[in-house]
Amino acid sequence: MDLISGTPFWPLTNGLIASYPALDTGEECEVAVLGAGISGALVAWHLAEAGSDVVVVDQRDVVTGSTAASTCLLQYEVDTPLHRLVKLVGESHAVRAYRACHAALNRIAAVDRKLGGNHGFKRTESLQGASRDRHLPGLRRELELQRRYGFAVDWWSRTQVTRCSTLPYSAALLVHDAAQIDAHRFTHSLLHAARARGSRIYDRTRITGRTSTARGITLRTERGRIIRARHLVVATGYETAPYLADSLTTLVSTFALVTEPRDKFPGWPGERLIWETARPYVYLRQTEDGRAMIGGYDEPNCDPSRRTEMLPRKTAQLARRFHQLLPKVRCETAYSWAGTFAETPDGLPYIGLHPSRPNTYFALGYGGNGITFSVIAAEIIRDLICEGTSRDAELFRFDRPSVL
Repeated sequence: MDLISGTPFWPLTNGLIASYPALDTGEECEVAVLGAGISGALVAWHLAEAGSDVVVVDQRDVVTGSTAASTCLLQYEVDTPLHRLVKLVGESHAVRAYRACHAALNRIAAVDRKLGGNHGFKRTESLQGASRDRHLPGLRRELELQRRYGFAVDWWSRTQVTRCSTLPYSAALLVHDAAQIDAHRFTHSLLHAARARGSRIYDRTRITGRTSTARGITLRTERGRIIRARHLVVATGYETAPYLADSLTTLVSTFALVTEPRDKFPGWPGERLIWETARPYVYLRQTEDGRAMIGGYDEPNCDPSRRTEMLPRKTAQLARRFHQLLPKVRCETAYSWAGTFAETPDGLPYIGLHPSRPNTYFALGYGGNGITFSVIAAEIIRDLICEGTSRDAELFRFDRPSVL
């Protein structure tokens, strides 16, 4: 699948950080990880740190799939607000899922420090604006429920929004725990650290055959090479069809642009992340080198040619929305791009063993919180493989209860 259209920002600004050879020999390992984006890299690093023998394989060059197109906002809120998620999966389940995502922010910070801290990680706050007056009751319910369970959230009235910004929202939620990162650089560091722990990493290696038994996994590459592993982790993002026949998600296209650098962003409420209650919504962040990034306006269409055709129109639409939100800032588009991502019915990822796939674990961080979900997936899968159990595995299992 062609996952990206246009010119993603991160590979341009970072350049070619590292490359890896294609697999040209047989391999045997404890765990084979398919996919060398942020999900696969986190899984490989966590397993390598735990002493597992790991082989990572990607059909592309590493970190050139969906990770390269991410806007890299880090939030504990999922695309489904907590008050709605409660109705879908139950209050205990929903709150535990939100708390797991909240804890993942600290985990990312810890891994970032361990790997040297040069990945643009920055703690910040986020502001979710009410796009319409009719959204205010839902935003109030979200405030009340999050506060009830100990999340640090405040209410901004229209007066406060106007005093602190040029944003046209009638009210907003100020969430104190959020962050941002450069996932492209972070993923390269994870792969480098995993390799230093003995993991073998191969890119430009396509898997064309798979045999799964109770004893292990055998993978065959397009060059006829064989990988034998006790466990398989599928971290192929939105390209899981060869490994999982279930129709679990809806694929959509999302769009983003990044501006030319600026010294100041008058009307921006501090350096906070910005997003809104509208669906489809837009979201904004600033970059290390003084740019603004805005993304969103998703379309229920993942056809690559159609996505590429829509990119100029969507770029103009994002630029217009940027001007509506920040009229004192000139939006000079430097680069724009589009990518495919997936949504689940309840907004939560799918993580762990699939009932019909022996010895096969999935790290599918679908939704708007892909990086946060990937950290959770890496910890759950590490614990399942190394210890046989994981406290949070039930929250994201394939057969979780829901009222859909």
